[in-house]
Amino acid sequence: MDRIILFPGRFTIIVVFIVFVFNSQEQLHAQNVWTLEACIRHAHEKNINVRQQELGVEIAGENLTRATLERFPNLNMNATHGYNYGRTIDPFTNEFATERVRSNNFSVSSGVVLFNGFQINNAVKQSRLELDASKHDVDATKNDISLAISSAYLDILLSEELVEVLEGQLEVTRQQVERTKKFVEAGTVPRGNLLTIEAQAASEELQLINAQNRLQMAYINLAQLLDLREIEDFAIHIPEIEISPDEMIDMSPFEIYEIAVNIQPDIKASEIRVLSAEKDVEIARGGRYPTLSLRGSYGTGYSGASREIVDETLVERQIGWTESDELVYGYDVDFQTQIKPFIDQLEDNLNTSIGFYLTIPVFNNYQTSSAISRSKVALENSKLSNRLVRDQLFKSIQQSHADAKAALKRYEATKKNYGALEESFRYTEQRFNVGMADPIEYNDAKNRLAAAESELLQAKYEFVFRTKILDFYMGNPITL
Repeated sequence: MDRIILFPGRFTIIVVFIVFVFNSQEQLHAQNVWTLEACIRHAHEKNINVRQQELGVEIAGENLTRATLERFPNLNMNATHGYNYGRTIDPFTNEFATERVRSNNFSVSSGVVLFNGFQINNAVKQSRLELDASKHDVDATKNDISLAISSAYLDILLSEELVEVLEGQLEVTRQQVERTKKFVEAGTVPRGNLLTIEAQAASEELQLINAQNRLQMAYINLAQLLDLREIEDFAIHIPEIEISPDEMIDMSPFEIYEIAVNIQPDIKASEIRVLSAEKDVEIARGGRYPTLSLRGSYGTGYSGASREIVDETLVERQIGWTESDELVYGYDVDFQTQIKPFIDQLEDNLNTSIGFYLTIPVFNNYQTSSAISRSKVALENSKLSNRLVRDQLFKSIQQSHADAKAALKRYEATKKNYGALEESFRYTEQRFNVGMADPIEYNDAKNRLAAAESELLQAKYEFVFRTKILDFYMGNPITL
């Protein structure tokens, strides 16, 4: 058997590595660190707008089921129980009844539409189209949320970097305050220099507080988009973002549009609703055709007026007189009856019916013509809506493309400007440290450098966001 030998030094390294990885994972979990992908995934699962759109899909699915079942026969069971008072004709005996009569009716009926101008078939097709459109609506809502979350996420990254930059600037200024204090105490520089540097430190401290407040609001904004209640430990992952010219900027807006128009869910939903409106016109036109139905029923009933003979008695009765006033007698039969039993009546009163029913529309106050006209107007409106969505998509792509190019140019220019101002500040700082530059000149150089760095960060994240929008239009997931 082979033996594995672990040297003490190597074993210690492995243990330390395992503990480090474990502790790192525990710290990330404890801090509740969110990546952009995790934020988008959470919003897709928890966002109320998405949930409402998903409920719309469920409703559209139920509408499709209901429209499909219209092709099948219906089946209904009916039962009545009632009493009649006064003179009436019993429906089962066809005789007059004057006393209270109890009646019961039981039936099973069914019917199916055989033809109604293809309205049922077109309704099924329309419901299926609406279901597909609802699904695309869900995807469109998710896309909107993804863009909103990406913007909020990048705003946090920008705010984080601004806070870090301002903290570094404030630390440098505080060091200059301490250095200047020593020079003032030594009598080498006037006290006014110290006051000027201290004022600069106070101004930078205020800028830092404002940046920290903005960072906190950026976190709150993202947490609200995620519908998070507890945000004390909420933090995002800070990725390394490198700026480089994007290939999509070299594409024309029309080339990006040609790709986006075939994959964006809001465009697909709009196109499907045009087809749905066309089916609505066909459904309305179906109202001009005859309707042929097949119906049948099977039933029975009970009447308290229905009686049966249970006994017969021969009775002698006076029937008249003779010419000599002698009585004349004859024989008659008396019948004893009772209400016919319930079960027997149900068996005797069974009836079955079946028939075809044809309804031909002749005049219905122009309801059908009005429905056709309204559906045609709705069709034209859906076509215009589709065109509007397409135009809006192209305008958005065109604007985002121009913004991305402008942001890249701005980033390159601010980067160059920042480099020049950084060298200028370094030179001014060296002169200030040896007393060859006054505090005003030093603060001016430092403020110009801070402004340039702030513009550089803003241009950086503006370019990142605009390129992510173009990437989104190309159908790619938003990642950092």
